[in-house]
Amino acid sequence: MREELTIIVPVYNEEGCLARLCEAMDAFLRQSPMPTQVLFVNDGSTDSSLPQIREICSSRPGYSFISLDRNRGLSTAIKAGIDHIQSSYIGYIDSDLQTSPLDFLLFFEFLPEYQMVNGIRARRKDTFVKKMSSKIANGFRRYMINDGIVDTGCPLKIMDAAYAKRVPFFDGMHRFLPALIQLQGGKVKQLPVQHFERFAGYSKYHLFNRLWGPLNDTFAFRWMRKRYIRYQIAEEFENQPVTNGRI
Repeated sequence: MREELTIIVPVYNEEGCLARLCEAMDAFLRQSPMPTQVLFVNDGSTDSSLPQIREICSSRPGYSFISLDRNRGLSTAIKAGIDHIQSSYIGYIDSDLQTSPLDFLLFFEFLPEYQMVNGIRARRKDTFVKKMSSKIANGFRRYMINDGIVDTGCPLKIMDAAYAKRVPFFDGMHRFLPALIQLQGGKVKQLPVQHFERFAGYSKYHLFNRLWGPLNDTFAFRWMRKRYIRYQIAEEFENQPVTNGRI
């Protein structure tokens, strides 16, 4: 498979962010060291996000989209993107531009040695409540599953597509993507990336789904990890099929 990168951008009611996102993404696309395209995954937006996405994709090279039948949540949007992509690498960024696409440029030197490169949001520009809930959730997750991942929810990642497509998906899995790559024997590199205040729209996450959801999902991940099936074929012999009794 030729080395190419597709960046998934899940979108749910982000009409105020898309024009600026494209400006930032264009700056990255001009510098990307491998052929790169952007895949919007519209997650049932009810504002003008989908018409804007259609206009962007019809007028700019390198932009495509799929649109889900209704709002199904971030994990489903990411899975739909991964299922749709045929490139060798898969990136992920949120459409709110709290991280910069240009920081993807820092990731390439660690490919293919690592099967995922994951950002660590440095000097986060979030509210106190958001930072504290994230700190508690990350600390609890590391204590319970010992994955060594500092910022599992950082919306700036590049994954080896072969590993990403084998990830077992469940609602909430987007919070465990680095651990799920590790579960398959993949290595994860972590790098500090820039973080910015949200300039338009509002976060779709509140204290309950930012804190309570990850705590519950941690137990689900532990259960799944304990029963996860992994194997390697040590030897193989393949013969021709028999047709009408003739070999």
